[in-house]
Amino acid sequence: MEQQKGQPKKAEQSEMIVGIIRGTHGLAGTCKVESTSGECDHFFDLTDVTLRKGSITKQIEIESVEGCASSLLITFKGIDSIDEASKYRGFEIIVPKDKACPLFKDEYYVEDLKSCSLVYYENGKKTGKKELAENSAPITAGYITDVLEGGAGDLLEVSLTESVDVLLNSTDKDGNRISSKDRKVLVPFRKEFIGTVDLKSKTVQLMHLWILE
Repeated sequence: MEQQKGQPKKAEQSEMIVGIIRGTHGLAGTCKVESTSGECDHFFDLTDVTLRKGSITKQIEIESVEGCASSLLITFKGIDSIDEASKYRGFEIIVPKDKACPLFKDEYYVEDLKSCSLVYYENGKKTGKKELAENSAPITAGYITDVLEGGAGDLLEVSLTESVDVLLNSTDKDGNRISSKDRKVLVPFRKEFIGTVDLKSKTVQLMHLWILE
């Protein structure tokens, strides 16, 4: 996810979704894999992974990895025919967090962001953690439910709370107040709109309320 730079890496708290099996290649059971991070170097260090689709999981060893992120080919032990490989189309490839693609500065795993509250501080646009601590309690504007790719960058999908209704004061054409309950908006994940990302406290700071309207 790019706030100032970097790309998203889809993940969970203790395990990572590093790839998705999209199809087959050849007759010997090789799988075509989409890297969820857009990177592929970490795949060459993997020896065993978990395949998952819904409630179905399978521990499996990797025999070989070829190609690059845009054309990644993986052979799994025990999957040795096109018919067998076809059964795993759509399965996620799961690894421990330390085996996933490493993060660089200002990069965040998508699943880590999805666990955060979007908060707004009425007393200003301070972004330093020390300064935030000295501010008044924030308003929880919503909860991040997903991260989407947009034409001009990544977007945070936010499910709004009723806490922002008074501040937004949005009304319909008849002058009736519009409730934010169950409403979702998209917020650009850029420094103009997003301040401090604090994964320890599970909060992401919103800089401007008007972006929620």
